[in-house]
Amino acid sequence: METTKHIFTLLALSVMALLLPLGAMAAVSSDEGEKQEGVDAQGIIFEHLGDGYGWEVPFNHHERIPLPVIVWGTDGLHVFSSSRVTHGDLWRDGNAEFRIAGKDSPYKGKVVEIVDGTEVKPSVDISITKNVCGVFIAVLLCVWCILSVARWHKTQGVKAPRRMVGAIEFVILFIYDGVIRPTLKEKAPRFAPYLLTVFFFILMMNLLGLIVIFPGGANLTGNIAVTLVLALLTFFITNLCATKHYWKEIFNPEVPWWLKWPLPIMPVIELFGIFTKPAALTVRLFANMMGGHMIVIVLTLLIFIFAFMGPVVTGATAVVSILFSVFMLCIDVLVSFIQAYVFTMLSTLFIALGQEEGHAEAHEAQPEA
Repeated sequence: METTKHIFTLLALSVMALLLPLGAMAAVSSDEGEKQEGVDAQGIIFEHLGDGYGWEVPFNHHERIPLPVIVWGTDGLHVFSSSRVTHGDLWRDGNAEFRIAGKDSPYKGKVVEIVDGTEVKPSVDISITKNVCGVFIAVLLCVWCILSVARWHKTQGVKAPRRMVGAIEFVILFIYDGVIRPTLKEKAPRFAPYLLTVFFFILMMNLLGLIVIFPGGANLTGNIAVTLVLALLTFFITNLCATKHYWKEIFNPEVPWWLKWPLPIMPVIELFGIFTKPAALTVRLFANMMGGHMIVIVLTLLIFIFAFMGPVVTGATAVVSILFSVFMLCIDVLVSFIQAYVFTMLSTLFIALGQEEGHAEAHEAQPEA
């Protein structure tokens, strides 16, 4: 009971500490009246959800942790720090000039080269942006998780691991014994490395996206390019490793002949289904994670949107927004696990469909008694 009281007291003090500066800010805003500009909610949302050439510094979004810019301009390769072009500053590298395009430019937010006073997009831009750096961090965390389990069993044998290593091994066994092996059966060891890698990679990206400060904050699975690449990996593995029976059921399914000739209705539908599977994987993961991030940001922005209505309204809005934001973050932690699990489960099912064999092939594969 005493511990619970201390926890509630700490939470109450934390909320009060958050509300006091917000109330003061609202009072100043109300005194300024119409001179105070409104909050650009759309700009803030897209800034947080989008990519960038730097990593936002906590509590100071005017400063960024610089990342390397690597572009191929009109006179060759250029490598420089993104801090050189922060806030639209012009940076001269040799004979070339670069800057980040402004809001009115068709290349908004991208590094452009200034040629005769005109913005020109570099022919190649392989800069280490926030999302790219976030992917590298997620990869390193995945490698660390898996190697920690392998290192334990290499040194301790079959002894059960504890703490973090034990939790990671539990998740591995949960996915393998609960999803991969029951679905793929004897072919499970062949595809398990890819499926387990995808699960931990998505999980790490989801959890990193919920962390406000570096190394978190990159909206990786809320970027449709990332989810599309993951879905394409499943697409290629499913179809390149598929059996002859799988392709036969697509181009010559066992349906009445009038559904295949003279109009190939069913083959067209089956062929179309090959491409809808990766599309479903892409959109499902992208939409769920993007929606979760957007809800938390919108709830937080309500504090500043209502800041011009006085300290009382601001304080009440702050309490509600903070409580709902914390609640949504807790839900997002659960959703991070669920979405990684669902993506892995669907990928396993799609791969299993590609491994189906006909009755003749299955009979030949059975060992003789």
